[in-house]
Amino acid sequence: MHAGSRSLVRTAAALALGWVAAHPAAAGVSTEEIARLGRDLTPLGAERAGNAEGTIPEWTGGITRPPEGYTVGQHHRDPYAGDEPLFVIDAGNLDEHRDRLSVGHQRMLETYPTFRMPVYPTRRSASAPPRIYDATRAAAAAAELVDDGNGVGGAVIGIPFPIPESGLEVIWNHLLRYRGESVSCIVGQAAVTRGGAYTLVKSRVEVELRYSLPGMTRAALGNTMILYKQRVLAPPRLAGDLLLVHETINQVRETRRAWVYNPGQRRVRRAPNVAYDNPGSISDGLRTADQVDMFNGVVDRYHWTLAGKREMYVPYNAYRLHGDDLAFTDVLKPLHVDPEHLRYELHRVWVVEATLKDGTTHLYKRRTFYVDEDSWSILVADIYDNRDQLWRVSEGHVINYYEKPLVWPTLTVHTDLQAGRYFASGLDNEFPMCAWDLDFTSRDFTPGALRREGRR
Repeated sequence: MHAGSRSLVRTAAALALGWVAAHPAAAGVSTEEIARLGRDLTPLGAERAGNAEGTIPEWTGGITRPPEGYTVGQHHRDPYAGDEPLFVIDAGNLDEHRDRLSVGHQRMLETYPTFRMPVYPTRRSASAPPRIYDATRAAAAAAELVDDGNGVGGAVIGIPFPIPESGLEVIWNHLLRYRGESVSCIVGQAAVTRGGAYTLVKSRVEVELRYSLPGMTRAALGNTMILYKQRVLAPPRLAGDLLLVHETINQVRETRRAWVYNPGQRRVRRAPNVAYDNPGSISDGLRTADQVDMFNGVVDRYHWTLAGKREMYVPYNAYRLHGDDLAFTDVLKPLHVDPEHLRYELHRVWVVEATLKDGTTHLYKRRTFYVDEDSWSILVADIYDNRDQLWRVSEGHVINYYEKPLVWPTLTVHTDLQAGRYFASGLDNEFPMCAWDLDFTSRDFTPGALRREGRR
């Protein structure tokens, strides 16, 4: 663990002990079930075997080393560059494939004649470091939902519920999945009009994923799972805006803490509205705060129902979309991103239905999440308005960042079917690659850090 991280852990430990004592770990799944991890199940809980038709292969470890010739810092080379599409789904052959498509993808194909889905051979590329596999076995024995499912106790570092029994457990696996330890990225986002116009917003994002830090303990973790800081670099009218978030695990017990710095006002202030259905940062109203990373934050406003597992065509291994041979103008087109650069594969996904609870409010009455069994990443989400009509479709175009290794979206796209617009986040084709394993200190994620950066 980095020196700064150790300092932050020690600082949190004393306060955390009381919280943990009030939420003792309970036994998770049985010893017999845990023994399945690494046998008929992968170390993270997916079915190791392929499907009966052979169209989904056996998981054999995923990508365990970078392709030959890759150097850290390069854009990630496509390990499957030689693959050709098996077929392409469009409006003309949609009826042949409906049973393996989300409602949102069906509607996109029906609505946009220019949209299509090239389907490639399935590559089960997902992998994680061995310590995450070990921690998952430990977490599975002790993890529990606490405070009516608004928090997780007993788990640290690993996937808490690799053999899930509820929709809420699947969503917590997504929220606590491995995304590295610390990272700094330059990324772009764009709210694209119906005609294809957009202003690119360029930001530097720094993140410490405390839940996954090596050597982290439940006592030291306390209730803070992620530290996040964003600085807008362009366009000039937004440059210098800063956002700081301390992401809590149980956000009902202790709300997410957020602060913003505006260079015009030259002061730091609390930002209590960075949650739920408040507008997402610099998204032109096309994404809510809880749509970042497909879903994040508080789980208390929805009923979460596990609808089982399905074989579906989902975005996967999006190395072509990630490539530095593309410009942003090659990716961002009217109505949707250019399908020429997309890749869909047949994968097994957990299906979770989120239905708004009586007496609560949210822009979205209902959401269906399709969660990758191999990585616990949400790959697709169908989102309904309060008239119960399909409104938006979200896609997480993931790759394996094989120098770690981990699975994370290289681009997230939220399509507003009613407005004919979409919001793309994570654009990196024209920017340097993310830097991992940075030596952040506790001072880097404080309101004081925003003041210092704002004066530079």
